[in-house]
Amino acid sequence: MPHRRSPFPEPPLLPTPSSSASGLAVKDSRVRAFYEILSRAPPAEVESVLSRCGITPLPEHVEVVLRLCYAFPAAAVKFFRWSGLSLKHTPYAWNIMVDILGNNRMFEPMWDAIRSMKQEGALSIATFASAFGSYCAAGLIKEAVMTFDVMDRYGIPQDVVVVNSLLSAICREDGRMADAADFFDRVKGTVAPDADTFAILLEGWEKEGNVTRAKNTFGEMVIRVGWNAENMSAYDAFLTTLVRGSQPDEAVKFLKVMKGKNCLPGLKFFGNALHILIQQNDHVHALAVWNLMVTDSGLVPSLVMCNSMITLLCNNGNLDAAYHLLDEMPYYGVFPDRLTYNTIFDCLIRNKRAREAESFFTEMLKNEQLPSPKNCAAAIRMFFDQYNPSAAVEVWGFMTEVCVLLDDECANELLLGFQELGRLSELRRYADEMLDRGIELRASTVEKLKTAFYKAGRQDAYDRIVRRLKQH
Repeated sequence: MPHRRSPFPEPPLLPTPSSSASGLAVKDSRVRAFYEILSRAPPAEVESVLSRCGITPLPEHVEVVLRLCYAFPAAAVKFFRWSGLSLKHTPYAWNIMVDILGNNRMFEPMWDAIRSMKQEGALSIATFASAFGSYCAAGLIKEAVMTFDVMDRYGIPQDVVVVNSLLSAICREDGRMADAADFFDRVKGTVAPDADTFAILLEGWEKEGNVTRAKNTFGEMVIRVGWNAENMSAYDAFLTTLVRGSQPDEAVKFLKVMKGKNCLPGLKFFGNALHILIQQNDHVHALAVWNLMVTDSGLVPSLVMCNSMITLLCNNGNLDAAYHLLDEMPYYGVFPDRLTYNTIFDCLIRNKRAREAESFFTEMLKNEQLPSPKNCAAAIRMFFDQYNPSAAVEVWGFMTEVCVLLDDECANELLLGFQELGRLSELRRYADEMLDRGIELRASTVEKLKTAFYKAGRQDAYDRIVRRLKQH
């Protein structure tokens, strides 16, 4: 059975419930000895073995040992009773015992422990938070709510902290938000909710993707607790629900309202929202969210965020916005990298904007942001298609000067471009150069060279290339 997170804080360096002594650096030999007994002795013999071990437990030993015993609750109970004969258990040890029993769905013994804790004066909100979590993890929401109903009989007031604890336990479970909403509606008249209450609910609606309920809860939150920049987790959850729920228009509207209330969210929300919108290929709303982030919030985007936005804009043909973002990046303290430039260069190539691509290629080299071999091959092809062979040669020249290993694809595209233009002298010269460099020519390229040379009556030039290919 998987263990859920314990609802009460752990002392420093305390092992996690799922840990074993063998997997921990347990320095205290007494703790290790107790653990070995509890993990190996049959439950019926635990107390007798403990009595014979000759080790006197201390309160701190009990706490650590119990944290190791979630997997064998019966032995944990025996150890707890045995150690209680010689010491007074701490409230923390009692809480661990309650958590072990609840985690293992031993609810009757759990309540026996709670009643004993009442007599010992050891009860706290953490005790009931543990019970809430155990019942909810077992799918027993009604029993969790009944536990809340009887808390006052045990001297624990039913305040907003307790309400939030139960709501959090319910909301952690998948598909139980209706139960959480029912409980909230029942108690909000007697226990005034706070900002944390609404944050818990809004995070639950976000997990379920229920936009309608999120809007209702957010509206009620504004009425009851007003606007406050400290309530950011609630705002983040609500806005993310809208964006993920295909209502980015609504998210942008609420962001503008929040701007007026000085409650704009932080980089975490904007990063998540942009990620969602980029996945949805929604460049219009992504740009609106981006502008709110960098202009109105004054937040500084990362290089990854800038590159993702530029990719989205380029994929949607919005080159003007991509150029603008490229120019703005240094003002954010973020400098474009090779990916930034290659993304825009690729977009220019795909959209056959030859003049801009030629100019941008020059800028890339000036800024020492080298184009990728794939982009170079595509650029050579595009420049020839747009009747700009000099630009294609410029790209090839860059490849020969900078690249240690020349790209075969670029070479073949250059030859095919000259072949299509019928410029056979350049074709033969560059073919010789490529063969000198050990570049492999595709069979399809060689066949097209044959057609071009034979058509022009220059079989000798083609035959020379073929001889060299055989020697290659």
